[in-house]
Amino acid sequence: MASSDILPIQERPIKNTIVLFDVDETLTPARRLVSPEMFTLLAKLRENVVMGYVGGSDFSKQQEQLGVDGVNVTTLFDYCFPENGLTAFRLGEKLPSTSFIKYLGEEKYKKLSKYILHYIADLDEVPVKRGTFIEFRNGMINVSPIGRNASLQERLDFWEWDKTAKVRERMVADLRKEFADYGLTFSIGGQISFDVFPTGWDKRYCLNHLAEEKDANGQPYFTTIHFFGDKTMEGGNDFEIYTDPRVQGHSVQNPEDTIRQVKERFNL
Repeated sequence: MASSDILPIQERPIKNTIVLFDVDETLTPARRLVSPEMFTLLAKLRENVVMGYVGGSDFSKQQEQLGVDGVNVTTLFDYCFPENGLTAFRLGEKLPSTSFIKYLGEEKYKKLSKYILHYIADLDEVPVKRGTFIEFRNGMINVSPIGRNASLQERLDFWEWDKTAKVRERMVADLRKEFADYGLTFSIGGQISFDVFPTGWDKRYCLNHLAEEKDANGQPYFTTIHFFGDKTMEGGNDFEIYTDPRVQGHSVQNPEDTIRQVKERFNL
C-alpha cells in the first residue's frame, strides 16, 4: 500500500507505536526477494500502525529485495533506514545523513582496509574466494572472507562451513584487538560477512530519527517501538537494538516465523 493511500502517521489506529523490521532472514531470505505473502502482510499491518525497516545494507540492495515490481521501497514503509539509519527516509523524504569516512579519516581507513585485505589473502582455509571482500558503504564497511560476489550456493555452503570453522568470529576478535583505539564495533550478520562501524552506529542509530517525531505537545510521539530481527544473539547485528530498553524486541528464525509472530501480536 503506497504512502498516498494510508492514514497520516499520527492517525493510525494503533497510536504512539512503530514496528521496525530487520531485512535479511526477517523480511526476506538473505539477499533474496520479499515473498507475496510477506508483502501482503506488511501492507495490512501498515493500515494499523506505523512501520519501518532497518538494515545494514545500502539502499540499492534493499530496493532490490523489497521493491515489488520496481516500486520505490520508500513508498512501502513509513520509515526506511538503510545502513542502520545513517541514510534515512521518512514518508519518502530523505533525512540528514552522516558517513563512516568522515568519522574515521582517510589515513586510519587505509590502515584498516590494508590490514583486512592482507588478512583475507592469508585465509587459506576458506573454501572459495570470489570478489568484493570489502564493500564501502556510507556508514560502515562490510567485510566478507569469501567475497560478496559469491553465488547463492557458495554463500549457503560458506554459512554452513563457518558455523564450525568460525572464521568470521576469529577475524572479528583479531580486528577488535588490532584496532582497539579506533572506536569501532565489529558485528557479524547475514551468511558471509560482518559489519564494521563507529561504536554507537549500530541499528540503534535509527532511534535518533524516531525521537524527532513529535506529538501536538512537542513530546516524542513514539512511546512503543517494536523490533523484529533474527541476529539477536550477542555478537549478532540485531543484538543492540533488540536489547535496548527503549525497544520491545522480538527474535525470529526466518521470514515465515516473522509472519507468524506479526499475525499473532497484531491480530492480523
